[in-house]
Amino acid sequence: MYKCPDGKRDMLPNPISINTGLTMIDFETARRLADKRAREIAAGSMLVSWYDRKTGKASPQTICCSYDKPDWLVYALSRGATIAVDINDEEYVFMYHAGT
Repeated sequence: MYKCPDGKRDMLPNPISINTGLTMIDFETARRLADKRAREIAAGSMLVSWYDRKTGKASPQTICCSYDKPDWLVYALSRGATIAVDINDEEYVFMYHAGT
């Protein structure tokens, strides 16, 4: 059975790193940090997908995957996401469309 690949930094378009220095950060805190950073880059940015490495959860959840990238990343890129916010070395990754 084929397992979808995990997201790696080199797969992300121009990743923006945020290192909190915290060993325990929850999803909501990570998302707030990512949202803030994305809006600093583009005020109209919209979250398209995300990945939580600790739990293995991602959104959107799909049942098919590509053989070279995880499905949440393929989904984001195919919908024009250009902002990738990487929290704590891919502990969480949030993909945003810059908006208009």
